[in-house]
Amino acid sequence: MDIILVQLITGIAYGMLYFMIAAGLTIILGVMNVVNLSHGALFMLGSYLAFTFISNGINFWFALLLSAISVGIFGFILEKVLIKRVYGKVLQQVLLTFGLMLVIADSVKWIWGTEMQLIPAPAILNMSIPIGDMAFPVFRLFVVFVGILLAVLLWYLEAKTRVGAVIRAGVDDRAMVSALGINVGVVFTGVFIFGAALAGFSGVLGGPLLGMYTGMDAEILITSLIVVVIGGLGSWKGSFIGALIIGVLEIFGKVWFPSLSMLIVFLIMMIILIIRPQGLFGREVA
Repeated sequence: MDIILVQLITGIAYGMLYFMIAAGLTIILGVMNVVNLSHGALFMLGSYLAFTFISNGINFWFALLLSAISVGIFGFILEKVLIKRVYGKVLQQVLLTFGLMLVIADSVKWIWGTEMQLIPAPAILNMSIPIGDMAFPVFRLFVVFVGILLAVLLWYLEAKTRVGAVIRAGVDDRAMVSALGINVGVVFTGVFIFGAALAGFSGVLGGPLLGMYTGMDAEILITSLIVVVIGGLGSWKGSFIGALIIGVLEIFGKVWFPSLSMLIVFLIMMIILIIRPQGLFGREVA
């Protein structure tokens, strides 16, 4: 039972990490209709920036903030210079953001090399607590707490603020929002910055949990896309549930069926899409 409990909490921790990056991805997709395949590369960039900051004597918390802001600024530049040129053009979005993913990945290899790195957990969280006869890292519990806090924050922004109302309206009817005098371009830019910063933020939290290595951008992107598809396009609530499902299944799969863990994840995705093609919380398209 101790092993099962430890693996369950570990799966939830991984799920919360997947939720943090998938939330940014699904918000960008839901509000802007932009398929951003460079999102995983932004996650990786956040990790490596934090690694550099910490290696130069900056503490983990300040490095977390700096990395999120830096990736957010980078996202602002991307949206203003490149992304805004391909609004409404799905094929061009896919090609552009896929190219951006390759450019960012190769730049990371050139700057930081190809050796696997690890961001050390902050001293206050670099310890373990006993669960039965086993020790469980406190940092994983912290990731669970941050994921839940983010979910509450997104709910509050969506349900209780004017910004959330504008975003919901923009998802339903962009033309109406523009007719009301709201600058949709500013909304789109803000959403992209938020999504990019969230990717960088989750990349820093993922550093102590996953490590940093070449190819992690593609791996985390595939997992995030699975989460988004299961949860429903444009639904952060769906991303939350989908991420929990994938995180728990992935951990239990790696423990009990290591050679079939990803196959199990894809099978679950197929079953959900057969039952609900729009995803768990996605809306049916008339």
